[in-house]
Amino acid sequence: MFGLALLDVVVIAGYLLGITSLGIWAGRRVRGTKDFFMPRKFGKSMMMMHAFGTGTASDQAVVVSAGTFKNGLSGIWFQWLWMFNTPFYWLIAPIFRRLRANTTADVYRLRFGFSVSVLFAIVGIIGLAVKIGLMLKGAGALIDAGTNGAVSSSIAMPVVAVLFVIYGTAGGLSAAILTDYIQGILTVVFSFILLPSVLQAVGGLPGLRETVNDPQMLSLVAPDKIDLLFIATFALLSLIGIVAQPFIMGVCAAGRTEMDGRFGFVVGNLIKRVCSAAWAVTGIAGLAYFMQEGLAVDDSTSDRVFGQMAQTFLAPGWLGLFVAALLAGVMSSCDSFMISASGLFTENLYRPLRVGRSEKHYLWVGRIAALIIVSAGLWVAFKMPNVISGLKTWLKIAPMLGVAFWLGLFWKRFNAAGAWASTIAGFLGWLGMSFTKLSEPIQILTYLFLSIVVGVVASLLSKRPIAENVERFHGLIRTPVAAGEKLTEPCQLPNGCEFGTRPMFFTGTDFEFPRPSKTSVVGFLLASLAVAAMISGFKYLIG
Repeated sequence: MFGLALLDVVVIAGYLLGITSLGIWAGRRVRGTKDFFMPRKFGKSMMMMHAFGTGTASDQAVVVSAGTFKNGLSGIWFQWLWMFNTPFYWLIAPIFRRLRANTTADVYRLRFGFSVSVLFAIVGIIGLAVKIGLMLKGAGALIDAGTNGAVSSSIAMPVVAVLFVIYGTAGGLSAAILTDYIQGILTVVFSFILLPSVLQAVGGLPGLRETVNDPQMLSLVAPDKIDLLFIATFALLSLIGIVAQPFIMGVCAAGRTEMDGRFGFVVGNLIKRVCSAAWAVTGIAGLAYFMQEGLAVDDSTSDRVFGQMAQTFLAPGWLGLFVAALLAGVMSSCDSFMISASGLFTENLYRPLRVGRSEKHYLWVGRIAALIIVSAGLWVAFKMPNVISGLKTWLKIAPMLGVAFWLGLFWKRFNAAGAWASTIAGFLGWLGMSFTKLSEPIQILTYLFLSIVVGVVASLLSKRPIAENVERFHGLIRTPVAAGEKLTEPCQLPNGCEFGTRPMFFTGTDFEFPRPSKTSVVGFLLASLAVAAMISGFKYLIG
């Protein structure tokens, strides 16, 4: 059936029935938009698996395995480019939790005004639709290859979309976080299930090295393809953009405390880095297998290599578990992205125009918006040429508004005019650079620099931002979250609370640079050591 053994079908059906039932059950507890978009009630383990599940999907396995299949082990940087940013997540998470917002657009509204929040919401929705399309594209390619074409990607993509829409629209972010726990475990299984069989088939790591005997293919840096400038530039791009990814608000702020978000964001992403290493080795081992078997090695094969290895090496039952884990990987991310995009539309575009409606009304608007956004993502998936090009496009959307966030965080003089100018300059620079023959890293550095300079100049040539809003923005960030806080409005302290204070650098100026706490310093250093150990360990493993 569908190119799968009966046992495989039973395993997949069991997973789908169980995860959908869990999501619908979670939906019974949703009473309003706060429950749907930002529940703020989960502990460290749930937040860890939510960060891992949201940030990790099967399309990424396709990207990394395809990248290593074509470029060698340096292809791991298509996901490891976030590696160097991981210690900064320890610092970012409490900022987002303390802002006490339902969506990231709420933050932009506080800091820059309504027009910039609308801009963020529109760009954020488009970016999330592209990301959903990217993940569906990767899942479709894997299912197509894993079933040997019996289930085509054109059938697989809409089916996967329908599945996460069912429980996601019922339970919102609570359902996403609950299901992410199970789906995160399955994603780890998905990441490692192929590796032993493929390595054994090529004679282990020694056989791999003997078959793929080009030193560049076994290097983490490929001078002609993925070099140090490429890695550093995309790492910078992702750090600037991570704060403007709408789903990061849920990843950081849906926990009960700041530490829940910190721990979850950092540890969940470190788990992802380990899985990325497994995808990379599977991709290069797949190349060795193709070479040993005399199979065609070309660009058309790369997107299918991960799924084809599954179809070749996994026995009945195991293949079903692989497909179930594949579905878990894409569904655990898409559900969160769908809810984030729906929140942007409902809370930041629709609610301001339709004030005073019931919570039930806004809840249904959010559910309908989720369905429309996923439909747009599905359209993107069918139009997208391949997963690597889709990833590069998606990576370049959020940083255009990320520049405004970072400048607004550290410089009080930065205003709405600067936010608009930097965003427009970034997009125009991106468009203009695409017609040049400059390398991709140089293009990125050029339009990022242009975005920053134009934003600064526009701010200096226009009125200062509203002082009260700027002070409230920074006052929230200075005020730790108390246990059991009850919030009534976004970006507001609970009734009776006062803004906190903390030691600052450059006091009496327009610059806002707080002195880091001991918790921040120790956590940052430990995360940095973990990153260094992971890179060193991987280099040692591959010899």
